[in-house]
Amino acid sequence: MVLELSACTGVQSALNPAADDAARLARLSAVLFVGAGVIFFGVSALLLHAIYARPERRRWLGRRQAVVAGGLVFPIVTLTALLVYGFGVLRLTNIPADNGSLRIEVVGEQYWWRVRYLPEAAEAAFTTANELQVPIGRRIELIVTSADVIHAIWIPNFAGKVDMIPGRVTRLTFIAEKPGVYRGQCTEFCGDQHARMAFDVVALEPAAFDAWRRQQAEKAQEPATDFLERGRTLFFRNGCGNCHAVRGTEAKGQLGPDLTHVGSRRSIGAAQFPNNVGTLAGWIADTQHLKRGARMPSFGSLSGEDLRALAGYVASLR
Repeated sequence: MVLELSACTGVQSALNPAADDAARLARLSAVLFVGAGVIFFGVSALLLHAIYARPERRRWLGRRQAVVAGGLVFPIVTLTALLVYGFGVLRLTNIPADNGSLRIEVVGEQYWWRVRYLPEAAEAAFTTANELQVPIGRRIELIVTSADVIHAIWIPNFAGKVDMIPGRVTRLTFIAEKPGVYRGQCTEFCGDQHARMAFDVVALEPAAFDAWRRQQAEKAQEPATDFLERGRTLFFRNGCGNCHAVRGTEAKGQLGPDLTHVGSRRSIGAAQFPNNVGTLAGWIADTQHLKRGARMPSFGSLSGEDLRALAGYVASLR
């Protein structure tokens, strides 16, 4: 029982709401479960009465009034009430964004997430990947689509699911209410690595979010040591800039995630591995072993020293 109840909490649970829409959906779920429970136990009680009660005490079950009340009036009234309540709750979820909303484009790709923060009055646009950072207390509008096959985005602690369809733009809105780190997931089968296509959602206080956004909009840091400079040289020599962008350098690739500040992200591989020099080196050397089917080739021909330099440079992009 303890293990079962533990699944109702945590960073990926619709029953542990951290945003307005998720709280409404959690209440709706509770009401529907209670309503279903009342119906189930009521019907079970009548069934047991019909089976075990003395014949003279259960004659009323065969009367026309009992059949109409229990088989017609009760289910119609109860289910209609639940339906009306459910429609009322759903009408208040995913409401259109207002002018003060933070607008973020999210594009699903096999098997990662391209994330672009749209420009605001005093803030420039920038692109990141596999991670959302949002301020609490402000409406967020996710503008979602797909670059290849049908995906679906779901952040259980924040809102319901939304399909991501190639050539079509849909929207998901919510207001984060609790600071913390949460987890989103692709919920539409999209290929071999569908189950490993996740992302982190970090809800921050407004001041912390503003500082993060200003830092993310800046160009990439210059290598601080000769070893990191060697890593940058290897980055371009091995063609990494053909697929990845690093703002402020010659790397302009658009096929893979933007790496301008990749070192500041919590994870790599779409929330599959912690982000550090060791995991970055393993990812570069043998991507297909760690996540078979990913669009990035493995670079197993690099020497150990070159691999450490290249991974060190990528990790330094903070």
